[in-house]
Amino acid sequence: MPLQVQLVAADRSVWQGEASAVTARTTEGELGILPGHAPLLGVVVAGPVAITSGEGRQVWTVDSGFLSVQDDQVTLLAEQVSQPTTDSRR
Repeated sequence: MPLQVQLVAADRSVWQGEASAVTARTTEGELGILPGHAPLLGVVVAGPVAITSGEGRQVWTVDSGFLSVQDDQVTLLAEQVSQPTTDSRR
């Protein structure tokens, strides 16, 4: 079962869809999220957020924010989010 992911900036929804993996930097270090991940509420620090989906691997740069994981639903809220870059790695 894939992850249901929402990446949200303060002023807009940036990306929403199904993904196989999400990575982000938190106050506890780099975090990788796969389907079946335990529930989590974390503080995101400035850095890259990568989402791997059927579209490939897209990487945004975010400033600080929050990350929630519950029942394969991932929500990441940041004040500012850059335009994505696409990475051929999956």
